[in-house]
Amino acid sequence: MTNRPNYITPSGYSALKAEYDALFAEERPKLVEIISWAAGNGDRSENGDYIYGRKKLRELDRRLGWLSRRMNAAKVVDPANQPDRSRVFFGATVEIADEDDNRRTLMLVGDDEADAGKGKVGWNSPIARALRGASVGDLRRVALPAGEREYEVMAIAYPDA
Repeated sequence: MTNRPNYITPSGYSALKAEYDALFAEERPKLVEIISWAAGNGDRSENGDYIYGRKKLRELDRRLGWLSRRMNAAKVVDPANQPDRSRVFFGATVEIADEDDNRRTLMLVGDDEADAGKGKVGWNSPIARALRGASVGDLRRVALPAGEREYEVMAIAYPDA
């Protein structure tokens, strides 16, 4: 892990917590029950249910550990409480336009809640780093895999408190 703060919105933190709670309270006890049943069936070296159950339990425990570490490192930031709404900071919804006037709307969220299909980009992504601190009308260059692009900030919005 890095030493950077793990910024996350309240809804993103709730989603991580809900996944953790569901895995810990529902999925894990079911797996433990299946493994216990399979262990009682005799020879464990050739018991597919037992071997597969143990493998799934290790994967689930690894995911629970990751979620726990991410939640412990999380710094919940509510974008509705942003005092300076004229510039791009964490949680901002930003409309940008490229050189061809193709417009996109992005929301800068925590890396754990990024979803490009929904227009949510991680706070540490190249485009989010380029937009940080920008005001309406600012031009920002972004190095993308397809080459460098220039974007103009058209609008900035934050959720209401």
